[in-house]
Amino acid sequence: MTSTPLSRRAFTGMALSGTTALATAAVLPAPRAHASPARLPPLDPAALQAAIDDLTHPPSTAAQLLVGGTDGHWYGTSGVADIQSRRPVTAHDRLRVGSITKVFVATVVLQLVAEGRVDLATPVHRVLPGLLPSSFAPVTVAHLLDHTSGIPDHVGIPEPVTPEEVVRHRFDHWTPREWVATATHGPLKFDPGTRQEYRGINYVLAALIIDQVTHRPYGEAVEARVLRPAGLTRTVVPGDDPRLHGRHVHGYLRMSDGSLRDVTTYDQSSSRGEGDMVSTTSDLDRLIGALFGGELLPPDLLALMFTLPPAEVRMLDGTPARYSTGLQQATVNGVTLWGKTGETYGYKNAAFATRDLRRRFVLTYHPSTTGTAEQSRLTGHVANLLTTPA
Repeated sequence: MTSTPLSRRAFTGMALSGTTALATAAVLPAPRAHASPARLPPLDPAALQAAIDDLTHPPSTAAQLLVGGTDGHWYGTSGVADIQSRRPVTAHDRLRVGSITKVFVATVVLQLVAEGRVDLATPVHRVLPGLLPSSFAPVTVAHLLDHTSGIPDHVGIPEPVTPEEVVRHRFDHWTPREWVATATHGPLKFDPGTRQEYRGINYVLAALIIDQVTHRPYGEAVEARVLRPAGLTRTVVPGDDPRLHGRHVHGYLRMSDGSLRDVTTYDQSSSRGEGDMVSTTSDLDRLIGALFGGELLPPDLLALMFTLPPAEVRMLDGTPARYSTGLQQATVNGVTLWGKTGETYGYKNAAFATRDLRRRFVLTYHPSTTGTAEQSRLTGHVANLLTTPA
């Protein structure tokens, strides 16, 4: 039994805390420029299939990998969507995408900026009066989107330390305002815009801004502005529905006695706007192609998604900032990748591409354990295979 907190807040924070989420020793310091890679290796189908066939590091019930781009295509699966029926997974099975939700939210906010309905320099308190304490220095919309807000840690939320406690709390329900209130105790952690710390609460607030500006739930705006235009027919914003509908991949969590517990049905209210969406491997691939290809945003605002904060803005641990507006950057074997990771219990995902779309990949897999360094091994291995020069 582990003593590491297993709450989704702590769980997600650990998984996204560093570039090791993409690779281990293969990660190099990320350049500030967005130069295209000089060369990419040819695809090695046998090595890629072997990577996802290893469902022991980390222990997982299934994996999928879809590779696309102008430099070649490949798709493979391993494991089963449901341990009872033993049905194999497919690229059209729905799954929880966790923090990849942030890409959708950032895209909609930038669309509203393009329409003159939101200004990135506007303090949040002007759009959402009363949500942030008046004692806070002004936190702007831009600070939310690139994780430079300095908003305090959550106080007074469950912090499960066993898988049984995770299951016990899986139907806890929070309104967005209740969840925001747990992160407003104490002073800001740093002056807005001076440091970077990846925080889901930033995007809970961003989704509330979409609610306020469009006068409808953020999910309806995502559907109208991203899902329909990009043809993402299997992607949904579930709202208060804790279930997955239609063909989907089940998520499991291993209990202290070694048994697997199905945790597919789970209240996502504390992740609204930052980690609650449901999609498919094929839809995530289509999203990356449409977004990077300029179908969803004008060039000047799309450029923000490929622009890191100034060099003097660093993560709390002193490493360079690695999150832009809605995306994250990692450099593997000298190849700069942009995209997003995301996870929740039973689901772990990565969707990344080179800026010029010569190579993109969507990896989705289903670990049954949480909070270990081994969680990122598969993502790193795949990224290495797709970028190591021949």
